Amino acid sequence: MTEPWRVIAREERDELGEGPLWSARHNAIFWVDILSHFVYRYSLADGSVQRWSFSERIGWLVERRNKPGFIAGLQSGFHELDLEPFALRLIVDPEPEFPGNRLNDAKVDQQGRIWAGTMDAALKETTGSFYCMHPDFSLRRVDEGYNITNGPTFSPKQDIMYHTDTGLKTIYRFDLSREGELSNKRVWLKFTDEMGAPDGMTTDADGFIWIAHWGGSRISRWSPDAKLDREIRLPAPQITSITFAGPNLDRMFVTSAAKLLDRSKEKFAGALFEVDAGGVRGLPPGLFAG
Repeated sequence: MTEPWRVIAREERDELGEGPLWSARHNAIFWVDILSHFVYRYSLADGSVQRWSFSERIGWLVERRNKPGFIAGLQSGFHELDLEPFALRLIVDPEPEFPGNRLNDAKVDQQGRIWAGTMDAALKETTGSFYCMHPDFSLRRVDEGYNITNGPTFSPKQDIMYHTDTGLKTIYRFDLSREGELSNKRVWLKFTDEMGAPDGMTTDADGFIWIAHWGGSRISRWSPDAKLDREIRLPAPQITSITFAGPNLDRMFVTSAAKLLDRSKEKFAGALFEVDAGGVRGLPPGLFAG
């Protein structure tokens, strides 16, 4: 790549591309377009792209450890999902008292638990919460009072969790026990206006945190003590999330959004990018144990 990025060739541009997920099982990247109700799969073997349509907003999908298929977060709650053949089954609506809320972002820890946040889809109320789903499908609310939940990620030892309120431009750091208990919540990093707002995140093999900048046209890498290591500028304003991929976890893919932008002026908005991470490798994604 002459630039540190390239656009994955496809006709579509995502209204709100999010949730990139590396699947070793499929040798592919999966991601969602939340507002257009799509799931995509990009094959690393042949570069083909497939798309599935949903009847409601879908925020994320994660793979299962012991069986094929996924768990997915939709407007209506947590679902079991199979794509081929297509099947969708509701597990639980975490917030029937907030019908305007939706699931927004999630990750799986190495114990096989899903950590997922909710938010007001209309972006008006601070009704978002943070949840942990255990392998037996039991669900706990572990934190609340969020505007826009985003980007959970973990330290390599899984003893620290990072979680974001994009609306407050703030990333929090929690202590995480092996049993899945969070404690000692504190502000880890707060973005300035020039930086945009922190969106999706991932952790690399060195324990550094990569952050997507919504409104900041870049991704950035930070040390565990919140020191900026590097930035990579991208040709789209609304960068949403990041994943490492490939058998060696040495390829990086980044999602973006075209929401509310003039697409005649922002031709790369909503693209899926592959980005040169400068030799850095990622960590394997967690697999849900249920």
